[in-house]
Amino acid sequence: MAYRYAEGRIDRLQELAKEFARDKVDVIVTTSTIGAQAARLATKTIPIVLTSGSPLQQGLADSLAKPGGNVTGLTVLPSDLSGKRVELLKETVPNAHRVATLWSSHDMLSTGNFKETQDAAKAFAMQLHSFELRQAEDIDKAFAKTPKNRVDAVLVIISPFVTLHSKRIVHLALKHRLPGMYPTRQFVEESGLMAYGPLISDLYYRAATYIDKILKGAKPADLPIEQPTKFELVVNLKTAKQIGITIPPNVLARADRVIR
Repeated sequence: MAYRYAEGRIDRLQELAKEFARDKVDVIVTTSTIGAQAARLATKTIPIVLTSGSPLQQGLADSLAKPGGNVTGLTVLPSDLSGKRVELLKETVPNAHRVATLWSSHDMLSTGNFKETQDAAKAFAMQLHSFELRQAEDIDKAFAKTPKNRVDAVLVIISPFVTLHSKRIVHLALKHRLPGMYPTRQFVEESGLMAYGPLISDLYYRAATYIDKILKGAKPADLPIEQPTKFELVVNLKTAKQIGITIPPNVLARADRVIR
């Protein structure tokens, strides 16, 4: 088994994918849509198992039921969760009227999710302050502007970039005493306030079944792309206390995991 890590440098993905293609590996597994796109450019024959993003929006598959090419796997469908995240944030922080929204312009899906988050925020009379992240320094710049913009909370839209820099984002949110809604459990385990999203570990377990089927002769084109069935709300009470937030009992009662 061979591993390659781009260390957050998107420009390296294509060369890493070409290495796998030259080595004629049996299956390529990637945890990001950007990685799957790089692999698809490198090979049209080696099976690619994706565990993130939306392969339809990225043109990596013809349909969920019949992918039709060499890419299959699982989609996290983060776009369907935008409204729910906004709703939970508003329910937890009723006075949150101005929300700093961090999203990565490197990821097309993140761009789409930002637009959907904007639409969802209007229904709750929330004003989004958009902070487009292209490089790590943009994270610091975004939080430096939050006092001037009188920001009440932070909402982070999922992408490989923000996941890579999760600790930095959470640290700055704590520093500015801002309650945050994050896309996955990882952020909350690193002291973010709360997260709602698919159970990522379950996606990885399911990816293993795809690899097994492919190694036994199944074709990616015939393996339906699965959507997540398990979602979780995670709340960090330690962080809530640190920033002076009280989690409403009705939100706490719905949490799948509470960090105390």
